[in-house]
Amino acid sequence: MALDEAQLKARIEGAADEAALEALRVELLGRKGSVTEQLKAVGELPPAERATAGSAANQLRLAVQAALEARGIALRQAQFTQELSTPLDLTAPGTQPALGHRHPASLVLDELIELYWQMGYQVAEGPEVETEWYNFEALNIPADHPARDMQDTFYLEEAHLPRTHTSGIQIRHLELHKDELPVRIIAPGKVYRNEDEDARHSWTFHQIEGLVVDEGISLADLKGTLEAMMRGILGDQTKLRLRSNYFPYTEPSVEMDATCVVCGGTGKLGEKDCHLCGGSGWLELGGAGMIHPQVLRNIGIDPMVYSGFAFGFGPERIAAIKYGVDDVREFWRPNFAFLEQF
Repeated sequence: MALDEAQLKARIEGAADEAALEALRVELLGRKGSVTEQLKAVGELPPAERATAGSAANQLRLAVQAALEARGIALRQAQFTQELSTPLDLTAPGTQPALGHRHPASLVLDELIELYWQMGYQVAEGPEVETEWYNFEALNIPADHPARDMQDTFYLEEAHLPRTHTSGIQIRHLELHKDELPVRIIAPGKVYRNEDEDARHSWTFHQIEGLVVDEGISLADLKGTLEAMMRGILGDQTKLRLRSNYFPYTEPSVEMDATCVVCGGTGKLGEKDCHLCGGSGWLELGGAGMIHPQVLRNIGIDPMVYSGFAFGFGPERIAAIKYGVDDVREFWRPNFAFLEQF
């Protein structure tokens, strides 16, 4: 039975609200709607009748769609007019919108940038997708060097990779400014590594690295800079230590540790080893050292004239110490109850 266009339009114009109009739309144009079924039935007619019936059914569909749209506009306009005519109490208190806040890792990163800006450092930036030259080779890490295993990562096409540290920014900056020494920069940004996640590690995290190149720079300058940073970010009560380590791009190299926030530096929680520091009582903050002479040569800087130091830290790790968080993964879980504490 053919549907009557005038009757359908009358039903649509009689829809009292948008909910009733939506119900009519589903009834008429839904997958099993009456207008839809009439369109489907065209294919069952004799070939000679299909063209005329198909044209009429399609015209009906278009007319119903236009009537639905027109009625929707009229209903919304009527609601808007009614709202405008409703008295408005301008003295009533407004509704306070729910505002978010900076992420704790961003807060710490901004604090670190501010601290180093006060010490005369510039902020340098670079691409998150690097070449092997800037990420490894210029930093004295050739293709067969075992240190690459320590920074196992994801690889893209044509020897490109998501950076495993922001050290590539240091190389890029020195290439551009090697004739304008001295250089004093920090390089913040996100880095990526193929690591198993635990309370201290994640496959993606932020890093802030620093670089100083000038004449007469020594390890004492590095130590004083690191201590000034840690006192500024964690307070004078934090205990720090430097211990020797190995990095291909620095010589000598050191690691910097701070007392564990969970066990208070004892290494124990009851009779068990602390799960955050592994029983050592210390949390590793990052590495540092004097720039390896070969790294300077790779850029075209004479290591017999210039020396320098470099360092790198993770803001998430420092945020864990600063705020007493025992698992760095909490910073990136969708746990708003946790994040709203900061």
